[in-house]
Amino acid sequence: MRGPKRPLGVVTSWVRRQPPKVKAFLAVVTGMAALVFIRFIVHDHDNLFAAAEAAHALGIGVLIYKLTKEKTCAGLSLKSQDLTALFLAVRLYCSFVMEYDIHTILDTATLLATLFVIYMIRFKLRSTYMVDKDNFALYYVVLPCAGLALLIHPSTSHNIVNRISWAFCVYLEAVSVLPQLRLMQNTKIVEPFTAHYVFALGVARFLSCAHWVLQADFLFWGGGECLMTIVDL
Repeated sequence: MRGPKRPLGVVTSWVRRQPPKVKAFLAVVTGMAALVFIRFIVHDHDNLFAAAEAAHALGIGVLIYKLTKEKTCAGLSLKSQDLTALFLAVRLYCSFVMEYDIHTILDTATLLATLFVIYMIRFKLRSTYMVDKDNFALYYVVLPCAGLALLIHPSTSHNIVNRISWAFCVYLEAVSVLPQLRLMQNTKIVEPFTAHYVFALGVARFLSCAHWVLQADFLFWGGGECLMTIVDL
């Protein structure tokens, strides 16, 4: 006789049986609940950004291991790596001219690792690159991100070009994984290392999103408290 199923297994099985729309709704609700939870336990929001960088670096490390040990780049999207290098380069420029800190060092290390991955895919392992499957048009994400950055960007004391550049890299980071997802959809096969990389990217994007959302929330409420103090005086 089979023993009783664990609660986690029961919940997992139930979620798998749900239609895609229900799964998407559950994902949104879970994400919002996680944001609320993080809001109350994390006091220094910069720690979230550092954790996002660490998760991204871990994902890049998985890719480098795959490329160097298995000598193949099958299942990897070069276009996703190009987008990653682009937003990291723009963010690194913004870090140098706006707020040079520990994030600048983390971005530099991640950019160098990403460039190494691009070099391996484009030159060393090009024969295993699925160029016909990696068919996502980059202008579908680059142009909308640039247009959105022109319209919506931070209102700070920095130069307008720097503020637009910062917004552009934030928007581009959020969608840089789309070519990789498209390639996985085209191949219908997800290799373990690729799955681990995409999972690490998902964690990194969530933590980065949580950082910006909570930072905006902090600025809003902090500004409100300052305004109330001024009124009281």
